[in-house]
Amino acid sequence: MLDSAGADVKPIVLDRISKRFANGFVALEDFSLTLRPGEFVSLIGPSGCGKSTVLSLVAGLSEPSAGSIAWPDGGRDQIGFVFQEPTLMPWATIRDNVALPLSLAGKAATVDDALAKVGLAGFADAYPRQLSGGMKMRASIARAMAMRPSLLLLDEPFAALDEITRFDLIEQLLALWQEQRFSVLFVTHSITESVFMSQRVVVMAPRPGRVTAEVRIDEPAPRQPEFRSRPSYAAWCGELLDALRHAKAATS
Repeated sequence: MLDSAGADVKPIVLDRISKRFANGFVALEDFSLTLRPGEFVSLIGPSGCGKSTVLSLVAGLSEPSAGSIAWPDGGRDQIGFVFQEPTLMPWATIRDNVALPLSLAGKAATVDDALAKVGLAGFADAYPRQLSGGMKMRASIARAMAMRPSLLLLDEPFAALDEITRFDLIEQLLALWQEQRFSVLFVTHSITESVFMSQRVVVMAPRPGRVTAEVRIDEPAPRQPEFRSRPSYAAWCGELLDALRHAKAATS
């Protein structure tokens, strides 16, 4: 793939990754994944299959016990990470929370633009305790997006939200992805979220964590809410449900 300057942009390649912890637990074994520039990929699977471990390894928060991760030049310097909990500093304003990674990286502030893109333009001077759960998650997404990442890692960011807020945030995130074309690696337990958002869904089984299936969601983007009512949407969900059942059977 070529970037806007015509240069070749390489994928992120996880090649036969294994992760063994100090207590002997093997979280991942022989895990391989290629994430192409601008691609939206979801990881789904039963609890304990190593989805979050994959994100941790990609982010550089831990190192693989075996295998390798190949990065484009400077790639690891351009990662945004959104966790399941917003992890905002309670003593700081929303503006200061969003600005923190920018100041640590010595980058120019783009805080107000990031807040506007997630619908928080009027809340820059508020504190986390003054915001709802959905607004806190918007602030967390804004903090990640302010870095202008080439890769966004998402670890079940919508799991604790009500359905209306979840749909709203999903559509906003997809709009940002469509606009900026960063790569996304999204961990979720939700089949419906993965089908609506992803270009590819990677299904994992636990003990040890490994890939058991991969489904390419061959639907045009950006996807509109009406997609959820189409027969093709139900068919993709059914295919992934079958793949998850096979993954569960593989651990028995």
